[in-house]
Amino acid sequence: MTGRYALNSILIGGGAGTSPNAMKTSVPARLFLIVASSLPVLCALGCGAAVRHSNAIDACSLALSPHAGDAAIDKEIIRLQETTRTSRDQSLALEQLGWAYVQKARVSYDLGFYKLAEQCAICLESRNRDSAEALLLRGHVLDSLHRFSEAEAIARRLAETRGAAFDYGLLGDTLMEQGRLSEAIDAYQKMIDLKPGPYSYSRVAHVRWLKGDLEGALDMMRDAAAATSPRDAESAAWAYTRLAMYEFQAGSPANAERTCSVALQLQNDYAPALLARSRVLLATNRNAEAVQLMQRAVSLNPVPEYEWLLSEALRAAGRNDEARAVEDELKQSGASEDPRTVALFLATRLEQPDTAIMLVEQELKARDDVFTLDALAWSLAAAGRVNEAYEPMHRALAEGTQDARLFYHAGRIAALGGQKQKARLMLNKAVAMKQMLLPSEREGLSKTLAEL
Repeated sequence: MTGRYALNSILIGGGAGTSPNAMKTSVPARLFLIVASSLPVLCALGCGAAVRHSNAIDACSLALSPHAGDAAIDKEIIRLQETTRTSRDQSLALEQLGWAYVQKARVSYDLGFYKLAEQCAICLESRNRDSAEALLLRGHVLDSLHRFSEAEAIARRLAETRGAAFDYGLLGDTLMEQGRLSEAIDAYQKMIDLKPGPYSYSRVAHVRWLKGDLEGALDMMRDAAAATSPRDAESAAWAYTRLAMYEFQAGSPANAERTCSVALQLQNDYAPALLARSRVLLATNRNAEAVQLMQRAVSLNPVPEYEWLLSEALRAAGRNDEARAVEDELKQSGASEDPRTVALFLATRLEQPDTAIMLVEQELKARDDVFTLDALAWSLAAAGRVNEAYEPMHRALAEGTQDARLFYHAGRIAALGGQKQKARLMLNKAVAMKQMLLPSEREGLSKTLAEL
């Protein structure tokens, strides 16, 4: 049986719809990275065989390194650390501590806490090499860090030896991110058969959306949101945020904004909900409000996806100098955090197309899904390699995903290649859901249609 945090943490993992974006590193993460990177140096100066055997890192000590903070999750981490030190059943306390670190990573946008969760798993494995609880925790961490093939190997082992619902959930998550959607659907079906509930509902909702069934996704995500508990505020806020984006795509911006408000009531200053609400505001020409929300969202989670939307909001509000400053930051540091989004940004702006291609090709080594294929096609087109863009664009469309950006890119690529009939078909599909596009993308869509 997994610890008390397992259910919440897995719900908001890759299968829930979006793997966590790469996150900037704050003080706790830097503390972990400094300690971890220093140990090999110390060993070079003289480590015993026992330390070398433990990969030069005392995982148990790292997991119990002093933690501070006044938030509820911080107090829980401190409590579980003390329980781990004093309890007879240290394995259970360690497992719970690992999932608490995962939860902290989710609410703080700090990758370092995933690494601390991984130390909990390593410590558990040092006590019981075959611990399924340690494997699930480690697999979830690897998935959250976009190490999908490694996480898949763990998930397969768990599915074969234990076969619990969340083992299949993890397996489905890793397969989906690698673009193997049919296999992911099989894994999710096993999960929902074993344990119907918000964690499986959210995954099924996302799969339905990927396969082009927006109404089915809406129904299932409503069920997922309704089944969450306000006591588990972050995952409930995530479910309502995802529901809001489905409602927005369905042409109900007012419903989407109300649902974002529910998410923000559940979790104050919840960055994904701020992002979603800002997209609604931009689509309804409330640009100043969008700027204000996105400035707050970027202060919480300064990653390329958020910075790009902030720059769009600033430009829509006529604040071009501020937008350029944000874009400079995105281009300067974003590639190490979220290469796919940076590649899309560069290709959309027709800047550094060769760099965009390089970034996407690197991303494809880990993630061969619909949106990475789309990013490759878009980057190739920006570089003038239109003929090479056809194949990845065709593959990106093959699952039937109904996405405005996919259709806009497909239409633009077809137009560049002189395929006017196909271009009009794709572009008109994008027009039908143009509220989902960024302002610059809507402008590009109108321009391309006018050129045909």
